[in-house]
Amino acid sequence: MYDEAFVAPMRQDLVRIGFQELRTAEEVDAQLKHQAGTTLVVVNSICGCAAGRARPGVALAIQLRVRPQHLTTVFAGQDRPATERARSYFEGQAPSSPQIALFKDGKLVFMMQRREIEGRDAPEIAEHLIGAFEQYCR
Repeated sequence: MYDEAFVAPMRQDLVRIGFQELRTAEEVDAQLKHQAGTTLVVVNSICGCAAGRARPGVALAIQLRVRPQHLTTVFAGQDRPATERARSYFEGQAPSSPQIALFKDGKLVFMMQRREIEGRDAPEIAEHLIGAFEQYCR
């Protein structure tokens, strides 16, 4: 686990643009268990592909009108119970960091794993997310 002073700016990258940070398993359940509408869950991370690709890509994608109703994030390696609980909702998906999930009416409808993030730049990630938003968030 990293020093919180080191991690705080990485947390703020998403919180500053409107994401609700979920730091406990109970907060995750409150958001995901019976959620109506669309919810984006970003599994944030300290790794370079989160900083240089995932967070900037997500920031670009949510600037459009068609986007998820609820924006949430957990931080892998820091808030372990929250991250594990979030991943328990990602049925059939292997854990990765970073990781981006989209839910519609409580069901997982889209997943972007690290392997799909690390080989793309932020605009490409945004484009991929926007496609999912167009399909599931209208």
